[in-house]
Amino acid sequence: MKRIGIIVAMDKELKQLQQLFSDEQVRVVKCGIGKVNAALGAQQLINEFHPDCIISSGCAGGNGDDVEVQDVVVSNELTYHDVYCGTAIDNETQYGQVQGLPARYQADAYLLKTAREMQLESSQIALHEGLIVTGDWFVDSREKMHSIVEKFPDAKAVDMESCAIAQTCWLNKVPFISFRVISDIPLRDTDASQYHHFWETIADHSFQVTKTFVEKL
Repeated sequence: MKRIGIIVAMDKELKQLQQLFSDEQVRVVKCGIGKVNAALGAQQLINEFHPDCIISSGCAGGNGDDVEVQDVVVSNELTYHDVYCGTAIDNETQYGQVQGLPARYQADAYLLKTAREMQLESSQIALHEGLIVTGDWFVDSREKMHSIVEKFPDAKAVDMESCAIAQTCWLNKVPFISFRVISDIPLRDTDASQYHHFWETIADHSFQVTKTFVEKL
């Protein structure tokens, strides 16, 4: 991989990652929060930088008994938790799928293989491989998380950008993967207190896994 694009949503995430990269072949950009901002940011990055791959980075809510705050989830699949096209036209389109597009976007095989190798090489990396679901909703209640997990019980992380970036990359034939640091576990939280505490106590190495991954490409 010669050119690597990294997309984050917020200034807090941008600050964490920009200090890790000085190579001109790696560009870290902020797109803003939500699916539309993510798609626009990804398309602009593709048009202007022509990356060989794109990485979505930042934080996310976690799901699963084995997932803890400051662990990292790497996507093997991505879908939307707030998209429903109905059954009026066909009975094949799945919940979370934009009609005519994939039901789930697969992470690039080479990028995923590299992430797995990185995990095997370091016992210090708490890396979980799994489904990331995306929607225009900051999940700040157990009730909302329950409604998402009910439809996507295999979800490992919930965010507001990754699948929109994956869709844009799929349309442009650009390899894609997402790394998300877990900032909170909504099913174990109240009023997003874990999320706010995460930014107060964030460890210096929380985004280091993205740098380690890029160095292996």
